[in-house]
Amino acid sequence: MSNAFRASRDVIIRTSAWDQAVAFYASTLGLEVVHRGEKLVGLEAGAFRLYVEKGENHGPVFEWRVPDVQATKHALLAQGCTVVEEDDSVPRCYIRDPYGLTFNIGQSAA
Repeated sequence: MSNAFRASRDVIIRTSAWDQAVAFYASTLGLEVVHRGEKLVGLEAGAFRLYVEKGENHGPVFEWRVPDVQATKHALLAQGCTVVEEDDSVPRCYIRDPYGLTFNIGQSAA
């Protein structure tokens, strides 16, 4: 499983102050808006792309791309990780590792 993980450039934050956060990153920091959806805005930050999502606050979430999300999720659970949130319609599987880092696992390109 060690070679299966590839970091994406995506970092996700979720906030209930969505309009204010988007304005801060776009106007104050001058990041370019590269994606705009109903509940998600993507901003280009250079080394990474920041996504600001509308919803309940949580800390930053990094993203890993894997060949098989479900198999990886089960392997991580067996190693002491926990599922924070899962949404098959996105698809999304937020995992918290035993050391406190929360990350998303997403499907890698074939």
